[in-house]
Amino acid sequence: MDVRIEREFRGLLKKRPRDSHKRDFGSIFILAGSRGLTGAAALCSNAALRSGAGLVMLGIPASLNSAMSAKLIEVMTLSLAETKESTLSLKAENDILKKAKNSDVVVLGPGLSQYPETRKLINRLILRIKKPMVLDADALNAISRSTSILKKIKSNYVVTPHPGEMSRLINKSLEYIKNNRLIVAKQFSHDYNAVIVLKGAGTIVAGPDGKYYINTTGNPGMATAGSGDVLTGIIAGFLGQRLDMFNAARLGVYVHGLAGDLAAKDKGETGLIAGDILEKIPYAIKQVQQT
Repeated sequence: MDVRIEREFRGLLKKRPRDSHKRDFGSIFILAGSRGLTGAAALCSNAALRSGAGLVMLGIPASLNSAMSAKLIEVMTLSLAETKESTLSLKAENDILKKAKNSDVVVLGPGLSQYPETRKLINRLILRIKKPMVLDADALNAISRSTSILKKIKSNYVVTPHPGEMSRLINKSLEYIKNNRLIVAKQFSHDYNAVIVLKGAGTIVAGPDGKYYINTTGNPGMATAGSGDVLTGIIAGFLGQRLDMFNAARLGVYVHGLAGDLAAKDKGETGLIAGDILEKIPYAIKQVQQT
């Protein structure tokens, strides 16, 4: 498999000074996971670390905390109030806001579930959090019932929908989105003042100022459960390293696809899993930096 490297990305991640401290590279707070969906939380958290984030804290429903603490050796965990279904509860709101205030980037969505109380919590949080945010998966499902809430967000943010989530966000058919990907991405970005990552073959990144990028890396083997959670973590990791929203998103999709290409080169496309992409992130970044 031919692995492509684009020189334009080389200078985005700066060389680290010898006297670097972990907080120089971002404190990422990830709200993710629920009963049966802890894999999304783990993949996202580890991807943020593999992408260079200095610190990652995972906010998780209380009953899942022990298991995740054992699984995620390098990730800190925060046990949060939960519903009877082991999803994040409205009672966790103040603790979440306190932690978000002391973080550089906040991620909402991977594996949070669509439980009604958790959806309500998500909609409250995105209006109250004042830090850069990455909204993915169940965060997008939560806001899709009233997408106009995005117009009230005061922070800079990235949304990372796959075509199905995009369909729900703008109430258009999958066929329409498939046939008008660039138009859809640019219009959504303009309407909601967001950087959007519209996932799929040739993932599109669009910014409110009209800039866009069509990704050149990746392969069909990446169409596997958890791949999007890895991408979300990568983007968050780059935001923590002080890249602006658009550059963090476009470098994120590029590195994500390149990591997938490196994994496919080793293992082929058929048996590729999200964990394979995760493990190749450092090698992908290394290639980008050395180009």
